[in-house]
Amino acid sequence: MPLSIQIADRHRFQVEFRSAGLIHYDLKPVLVSDPLPLTGLWSEQMPIKLNVNNVAATIDVPPDTPLLWVLRDILNLKGPKYGCGIGLCGACTVLVGGHAVRSCMTHVGSVADQPITTIEGLSPDGLHPVQVAWEALDVPQCGYCQAGQIMSATALLERTPQPTDADIDAAMSGNLCRCGTYTRIRQAIHKAAEAGAAARAK
Repeated sequence: MPLSIQIADRHRFQVEFRSAGLIHYDLKPVLVSDPLPLTGLWSEQMPIKLNVNNVAATIDVPPDTPLLWVLRDILNLKGPKYGCGIGLCGACTVLVGGHAVRSCMTHVGSVADQPITTIEGLSPDGLHPVQVAWEALDVPQCGYCQAGQIMSATALLERTPQPTDADIDAAMSGNLCRCGTYTRIRQAIHKAAEAGAAARAK
């Protein structure tokens, strides 16, 4: 039977339940024979002040709305992508206070008034050293994961300007690429680190 779910007063999904079905939640299979009661999952709407790409915005949403939904559906910033919804693929990565976070798992209320940076705000002209290195080495193939990859790489270089291969592998391990561009990603991070070192030496 169909079950209509209201999400954040904006999104409506139709879920079809058969007499028995398998639903995956947090990677744990749950056998369901009847529609699940899904009311009360989100709290009441409230004004939340955000600072996204150095632009102030006030939005009216429940504070436990995923940041990714706010960025994409309300602020129309399409760089962060929905990949897995459980923080495992990294496609939704943005910077919050300079740290890489998974916006699909981050409640918008938890980042109020903190500086949030998406790929759109990384550089006004696309000339951030990481973006330049990505383009120079033709890192992307399909490109779906690359905004998240770039944001994680940027956070890494902010805290470790001259990373080793081991540093890169550890920092980027949460960003998956179905096209397998990992070798070029590592090369591009080293290239961006070299550009940063040259800029600091001037």
